[in-house]
Amino acid sequence: MELHEIRGLTDRIRDNVAQVIVGKEEAVELILIALITGGHVLLEDVPGTGKTLLAKTIARSLDCSFKRVQFTPDLLPSDISGINFFNQKSGEFEFRAGPLFAHILLADEINRATPRTQSSLLEAMEERQVSVDGDTRALPDPFLVIATQNPVENQGTFPLPEAQLDRFLLKLAMGYPSTEEGVELLIRFKEQNPLASVRPVADRSQLVAAGQAYSRVRVSEDLLRYLVEIAEKTRIHPELSLGVSPRGTQALLRSAQALAVIRGRDYVLPDDIKKLVKPVFAHRLVFRNRMNGQAGGADRILDRIVADTVVPAETGIH
Repeated sequence: MELHEIRGLTDRIRDNVAQVIVGKEEAVELILIALITGGHVLLEDVPGTGKTLLAKTIARSLDCSFKRVQFTPDLLPSDISGINFFNQKSGEFEFRAGPLFAHILLADEINRATPRTQSSLLEAMEERQVSVDGDTRALPDPFLVIATQNPVENQGTFPLPEAQLDRFLLKLAMGYPSTEEGVELLIRFKEQNPLASVRPVADRSQLVAAGQAYSRVRVSEDLLRYLVEIAEKTRIHPELSLGVSPRGTQALLRSAQALAVIRGRDYVLPDDIKKLVKPVFAHRLVFRNRMNGQAGGADRILDRIVADTVVPAETGIH
């Protein structure tokens, strides 16, 4: 696939999603970045903001299978990966696939499951495969996990450790709609759910091809240095005990390349990196005082770091 074809592909998906989802263009763009790069998304928001609807709409726009799992403390790893059961008619064991074998999986309230179940999901996200009774089975391609967390109700939850948070490409929030968007939402859903009329506008193979092509987007050495400087400043910041890992810098590079191609360019600009610093880096920061990490503490630190980092001259960008 040529780079300019990716722009047309993502524009069709974006327009299709807009038939159902009111506003939330930035959230849609970030999820498209995750789809192209093969990453996963952590959505932290209160219930009722459209997380499930957004995931379903994107899945239908791509002719992809979609599954939703409500994570609870009694959920077992086999409940999401699948089991081998004995078929009395055939006299043999057969594999019954779990919801993990879907192109788009919504892991609702992932922090309500036990660490054992969380780690089994995150292993599948990283390895793109699961092992059941010694047999390794590949997950479908594309494979996107959208995991949600409710930031308000923390009683009885199992917060994700930093090492597991680091495996999510992006973290974002849907947010409440504006007044105008809220009115449009009521008008749109007054008579029927527009999701029922959504039809695929892209083939899964096209998305796979886009994932193989986007890495050809050019990034100058000056921009690579700029990206690494931002990450290094998080590692020495006095409020942080742990900064951004090399996995995080690679995630920002891939995301910036995908954002550039979505916007019709074959080269990355400093603005691409600036726009994605918080979605990619914020959930990877560990504070010395955990209270400082609440109420936008990570965003505040990253805003200051970006403001204090010299942007490369334009002549060295492309």
